[in-house]
Amino acid sequence: MTHHWGYVGAVASALFFGLAATFNKIVLGTVPPIVVAGITYLFAGISLSLVRLSPLRWRVMRLLKTPTKTESTFCKRDIIVLGLIVVSGSIIAPLLFLSGLNQTTAINTSFLQNTESLFTALIALMFLKEKACKKEWMGIGFLILGAIFLTTNAQFYQLTLTQSLVGNLLVVAACFFWAIDNNLSKLLCIKEDLILITALKCLIGGSILLLAAHAIGLELLVPAYTLPYLLVVGALSIGFSILFFMLGLREIGSIRTGIIFSTSSLFGAIFAFFILGESFTPIQVIAGLAMLLGVYVLYRK
Repeated sequence: MTHHWGYVGAVASALFFGLAATFNKIVLGTVPPIVVAGITYLFAGISLSLVRLSPLRWRVMRLLKTPTKTESTFCKRDIIVLGLIVVSGSIIAPLLFLSGLNQTTAINTSFLQNTESLFTALIALMFLKEKACKKEWMGIGFLILGAIFLTTNAQFYQLTLTQSLVGNLLVVAACFFWAIDNNLSKLLCIKEDLILITALKCLIGGSILLLAAHAIGLELLVPAYTLPYLLVVGALSIGFSILFFMLGLREIGSIRTGIIFSTSSLFGAIFAFFILGESFTPIQVIAGLAMLLGVYVLYRK
């Protein structure tokens, strides 16, 4: 069953990425966001490179191998696409997002982050000619509504979309560029060596982010206690999360993978509950169940 692996990849990607919010929250108390982003992307690239150079490579390659036909060779167009992916998803989007986060509220940011899924679906519909049937749109609706209520806890009265307008627009712009990244990655997901593609994306993006941080005078040395958190986030929440996201793109397309990835907010809330002791509200529990129902509806179709 080919599509089965696509849903496994999309959910696994969301699960790994959900861990990032909890661990990053611990680190961000002492390390600037752009430095955190740069180091985690660099760790992700190094971790994937080590996997690719080790005997584990063949096990991971077998895990990623599905009935879908893949390509083993790279051409000039693939290099150009990879460059665009790095620029849009690993450089522009994080810089816009961090700049916007500093100028708007957390509740606004949480709400507006959900536009990434919408942009991903719209771009796939308009440019990649992907389609979804009525039942699939019902599942997508459950996922989007669940993500909105989970991230905002239904506290819409705190939203101030006109106040701090510049910050809000920067967050939305970041989500748009991440959506471009998601859809461009669809062009490379058919390659057999997904480990190499993901490693290059992370290594180049992380290096450029750290160079940018150094250029604006930020300290790149981090406290020793943050290294385990940064390593876990880099290897799992960035590296393997992107790797499994690519698997999802290959098997079920940009629309379904991008929307299912929004369950990362649910997994993030669960990790925060167990690790940080943060509480769940009844609204968030219902929203989480709605997201799981959305994934089930999509998978059953």
